[in-house]
Amino acid sequence: MPSARAAAPGREAPKLGGGSVKLDPAVFAARFNMGLVHESVRAELAARRRGTASTRTRGEVAGGGSKPWRQKGTGRARAGSSRSPLWAGGGTTFGPMPRQYTFKINRKERRGALRSALSLHAERGSLAVFDGSAFDAPSTAQAVGLLNDWDPAEPTLVVLGAEEAAAGKSFRNIRRVHALPVDDVGVAELVRAASLLLSEAALPAIVARAENPKQTAEGA
Repeated sequence: MPSARAAAPGREAPKLGGGSVKLDPAVFAARFNMGLVHESVRAELAARRRGTASTRTRGEVAGGGSKPWRQKGTGRARAGSSRSPLWAGGGTTFGPMPRQYTFKINRKERRGALRSALSLHAERGSLAVFDGSAFDAPSTAQAVGLLNDWDPAEPTLVVLGAEEAAAGKSFRNIRRVHALPVDDVGVAELVRAASLLLSEAALPAIVARAENPKQTAEGA
């Protein structure tokens, strides 16, 4: 973890290649709220579950149209259908069925959790900014050089703007580095990463997602 390049909590972040970038204190100097972060991560992970697990009831499995054997006289237990849950190949009782795992979390809570996660990185000095437009073409060597200058803790999350595909391809082959467009980054990705690298194009986009509209209106 770099010390000379550490970001001042909620104030500045180092810019790879030289200089620093001022951070919005309303977004990067918020108090960490464990409850909000926990609920947001749960909601995000639950929404990603496909919920396609399915089993067949006794009314859906094949066969069983006739009684396996007569009711009396065989010495065996009574059986009415081979589709019984007691039989191998029979139906399943109370098995999983397709369902949705999503649950609601309002926008105010999502923004608060995002501010908490971003502020934690700023406080720890695990946040840096870089110029994504410097990647004219995919170059893993260029991306490795940037990371070596910063020496971040792993795993590292690289957040990119919508038009920075070349930078994304440059980082994607590096071990324990995960590059994502800013619109796909959630609280779960932020808290999972030990280091956060934001492109200059992604920084205002993630601030817009996290800032409190009420505070913004009062500031204006």
